[in-house]
Amino acid sequence: MSDCFIGLMSGTSTDGVDAALLEFIPAARLLNTCFLPYPQLLREALLNFAGGNYAGDAIDQLGALDNELGELFAEAALAVLAKTRLSRADIAAIGSHGQTVRHRPAGEHPFTLQISDPNVIAARTGITTVADFRRRDVALGGQGAPLVPAFHNAVFADRKETRAVVNIGGIANMTLLPAESGVVSGFDTGPGNLLMDAWSRAHLQQPHDKNGAFAASGTVNAVLLQALLTDEYFQRQPPKSTGREHFGEMWLAERLRGRNLAPADVMATLCELTAHSIADAITSHAPHATRVLLCGGGAHNTHLLKCLAANLPHRTVTTTKDFGIHPDWVEAAAFAWLARETLAGRPGNLPAVTGARQPTMLGAIYSA
Repeated sequence: MSDCFIGLMSGTSTDGVDAALLEFIPAARLLNTCFLPYPQLLREALLNFAGGNYAGDAIDQLGALDNELGELFAEAALAVLAKTRLSRADIAAIGSHGQTVRHRPAGEHPFTLQISDPNVIAARTGITTVADFRRRDVALGGQGAPLVPAFHNAVFADRKETRAVVNIGGIANMTLLPAESGVVSGFDTGPGNLLMDAWSRAHLQQPHDKNGAFAASGTVNAVLLQALLTDEYFQRQPPKSTGREHFGEMWLAERLRGRNLAPADVMATLCELTAHSIADAITSHAPHATRVLLCGGGAHNTHLLKCLAANLPHRTVTTTKDFGIHPDWVEAAAFAWLARETLAGRPGNLPAVTGARQPTMLGAIYSA
């Protein structure tokens, strides 16, 4: 069987599909990548649906979005394949994360829901597709997230050095990779780019604050920062995970009510919130980590990186690019790897990370 896999990922930022084609020989080698942005109307529909802001038949809308995303994810898989000399027959499987529209791992009936119909992906591409990775972990009492720490451990661990890997997407998550044979752990630390991107769209009419320039032009408001940090999520002990349902625009609006602050100062404070919460997670739960590897879109925010370095003195802060995988493609690569683990019959979750009762294979296999 071929050892080439495609990973498809769309995260909390809900901006499009990352596609990564990898070969495992046995080390992970990134062969090619592509990004397929969501059409604006689709993105708005997804955000409205995920936020409960929809009119009419919710089941009809869910079904239509599931199908439309399946077509788009299939297009992304074929697009990355077309950039190589490989054929569909050379790909063992596609690992599709889908698009999260609701994540409720706590409560009487815990669940997490990702859409992008894998039947459509398999039918359109002619490639076996593995999808629905999170729900088996939730069924076993876990958070269903984060799932990337197992991949981080496979590709970034070093027996001579304790490391922390931080993915800064819409939500940020941290993985502790201990030297020698310690237990790998990890959890969602809180907002990554989510709140900063929303503020950028509102005040800059841009999808994000390029290089953190707007944040750098403002001043951190200590009172607002403290108000944001009092959220109970930051005090909660792992395992834990979060998403747009908690740290959404309404969350920020409630905490800004009655405050007359310059937009640049708010952006500076949101950037510091992300940096502070990540640094606090590392200091509290990965105190022996000497190196921090960053990935995700936040790794491009030079002001955020400066804030992180200031919050993490005595540690080397770098990106995963220095260790073989560009920071933009780590999560998509992780779902290619998870598909490989599933086809091999191996568990893909880490109970110490998610809180599941036991290791388990993840996802369902949709044969081509």
